[in-house]
Amino acid sequence: MIAKTRDHSSGTFRNLITTQKAQKGDERGIAGNVRITSHNATPKLSLYLPALFVIVLACIPVLTKNPVFLQIMILIMWYAYLTCSWNIVGGFAGQLSFAHPAFAGLGAYVSTLLFMYCGLTPWLGMLVGGLFAVLIVITIGYPCFKLRGAYFAITSIALAEVLRIAVENTDELFGIKIGGPMGLLVPLRGHSPLYMQFTTKEHYYYVILAMMLFGLFVTHRITKSKMGYYLAAIRNDVDAALALGVNVTKYRLLAAAISAFLAALGGTFYAQFVLYIHPSGIMGQYLAFELVFIAIVGGRGTFIGPLLGAFTLVPLSELSRIYLGGGYSGVHLLVYGFLVMLVILFMPRGLSAPAENIYLALERRLRPAWALERGDTDAAAKR
Repeated sequence: MIAKTRDHSSGTFRNLITTQKAQKGDERGIAGNVRITSHNATPKLSLYLPALFVIVLACIPVLTKNPVFLQIMILIMWYAYLTCSWNIVGGFAGQLSFAHPAFAGLGAYVSTLLFMYCGLTPWLGMLVGGLFAVLIVITIGYPCFKLRGAYFAITSIALAEVLRIAVENTDELFGIKIGGPMGLLVPLRGHSPLYMQFTTKEHYYYVILAMMLFGLFVTHRITKSKMGYYLAAIRNDVDAALALGVNVTKYRLLAAAISAFLAALGGTFYAQFVLYIHPSGIMGQYLAFELVFIAIVGGRGTFIGPLLGAFTLVPLSELSRIYLGGGYSGVHLLVYGFLVMLVILFMPRGLSAPAENIYLALERRLRPAWALERGDTDAAAKR
């Protein structure tokens, strides 16, 4: 009898504890809902700031026609676009690659040769050049991605240099004039949007702006996808990713293919913008170093890093070339090196870290005002 009473009491006690836990869980759920409601009341800075950024960039050619300023802005966005493509494999996948000048060169040469000999518009030729770059990546990248660390970086340098030297020492191939070290002049068509040629810089400005936004969109989608999580796992610990069943080679190849395709598109834009290409210019290793520097300064492996790095380094580089290029050739590379050393010493995560802190501080400042506007007085009072 006593045992039954004890069992009954203990069962009642257990039921009471279970009921209390459930009530506490409900309270936590209600509190969680309140917090979620308060969070939803915050301003959508993640939408407002990018929209404001795009509007400001789109209005620049309307506000100024200064060709030097527009030239610098076009180069800033072109470098930002190329760094976005590099960031997919060099940042998200963690593979330090120096082969992107080769991919950009492939895009420039293939689209230009198709334009010269087949009359194909560069708008389509750039896609063919991108497919050529992807083919090179798949063919050579499969064995190379089994290498790690500095060995992969050395292999990527070798690939870029082999392609550059091959183009530089080939004047004609199967009856097609490559140009060798002299390069190729893109045939002029005047103001012809069909052939991506314009007489004013404003049109080139909007083309590269659209390409840069497209590159940012692609990288953003990758970071939010399953592929992005796999690449992050591979970058942090390859052995752990393999142990969890991640196909490391597959996702590295996929990242490299997307990266090379985008880089080839950027090479086509360069060819149509400059109207002259040569191996040492578009395929030189200095371009690879510039992309790596921009990514490191901005924040390697971050979404906003290519923008921050390009908007910091490219103006300094171009202004140093304009004002110091006559007597101090190569000074922009010294500026790059100096800034990279400062960033590595004081901001290992690049400029993206303080930019993120500023964004969070701005969100905290605006949240109470937004809560009051929405009528959420309790959330505003807590802030």
